Amino acid sequence: MSPEAARLRAPAMSANTKVVLAYSGGLDTSVILKWLQDAYRCEVVTFTADIGQGEELEPAREKARRFGVKEIFVDDLREEFVRDFVYPMFRANAIYEGEYLLGTSIARPLIAKRQIEIAQATRAGAVAHGATGKGNDQVRFELAYYALQPDIRVIAPWREWDLGSREKLLAYAEQHGIPIEMQHRGGGSPYSMDANLLHVSYEGRALENPAAEPEEGMWRWTVSPEAAPDAPEYLDIEYKAGDIVALNARAMTPAQVLARLNELGSRHGIGRLDLVENRYVGMKSRGCYETPGGTIMLKAHRAIESITLDREVAHLKDELMPRYASLIYNGYWWSPERGMLQQMIDASQAQVNGWVRVKLYKGNVTVVGRDSKTDSLFDTTIATFEDDGGAYNQKDAEGFIRLNALRMRIAAKLRHK
Repeated sequence: MSPEAARLRAPAMSANTKVVLAYSGGLDTSVILKWLQDAYRCEVVTFTADIGQGEELEPAREKARRFGVKEIFVDDLREEFVRDFVYPMFRANAIYEGEYLLGTSIARPLIAKRQIEIAQATRAGAVAHGATGKGNDQVRFELAYYALQPDIRVIAPWREWDLGSREKLLAYAEQHGIPIEMQHRGGGSPYSMDANLLHVSYEGRALENPAAEPEEGMWRWTVSPEAAPDAPEYLDIEYKAGDIVALNARAMTPAQVLARLNELGSRHGIGRLDLVENRYVGMKSRGCYETPGGTIMLKAHRAIESITLDREVAHLKDELMPRYASLIYNGYWWSPERGMLQQMIDASQAQVNGWVRVKLYKGNVTVVGRDSKTDSLFDTTIATFEDDGGAYNQKDAEGFIRLNALRMRIAAKLRHK
């Protein structure tokens, strides 16, 4: 598309308007950067978030400079990501559709928040993202933008331009001198990938046939369970108010905790998932995920809750969890209903203190011990199969059972008349 054609297709924008672009430095967002300059004749501010994706981010800064960007933000958000987003989500034991640990979903509200903060600081009138018109991320980004700044203008190039194929993107990049990595010239990666400190996701191309097993070479973090060590590894996890504060008695920050759990889980083949999920926009999509640290976190958190949470509180949390997980998946992190649920969840965690011991072995996380010196509701004198010294009167169970059976006994008598 020529610059003139791009300008004709773009909605009108007032002169001197700045646009803050969520910028990775990859092919798509590099094309978007130049396209915004051509189509909107605007000044582009780039923002690149370090949320633990494991890539060198300085090349993104250099690419932005090459195209005349004056205001460039490359921010380390790893601690904020885990502390303020991942940890609160794991207090809820959130899983989408029974399997997905929401690794991509939980990163979007943080990126959008920082993007709006930059827009306010630079007096930008618009924000832009690189999400396509088919996926969930466009919804997640834009719901967050509007929740945080209701009058912000949103530009979603994939819904505006006619660069609808990789061939057109490559042609545009070559026309405008945008560097193209060899993998794109050779047909590109076989997968569309997204990574952060919680997970790596894989979609597209070879995975679009849901009957085909992913090739072993796809997985970036984890060894296969078959190739994992033959000896198990034990890990002690310490909790305070529902959050992990130490591993094997070593105090760590939230980001350090997750990085270490990823390392341990990856070594033992933990956290692989092959899933067909229901996207918010209506279609089914097949994705594969590696979430080694998150898989350990979920298992261990449920274990410490099992000994410290009241039964009805635990059951209520489990009933509300699917709704909470759907809110995150669909992009409603900044909604009042998610905030309300979070307050309840956080209140439930005040007594979730203690430690859990897990065994890591060939793709499995097994809880082998748990205790809380201050908040355990496990009473050995009552639960024992040995002589409890009168702590529990077994005769009390008779009346309890008869009262609970009353409605069924009445119904049975009616049927037998």
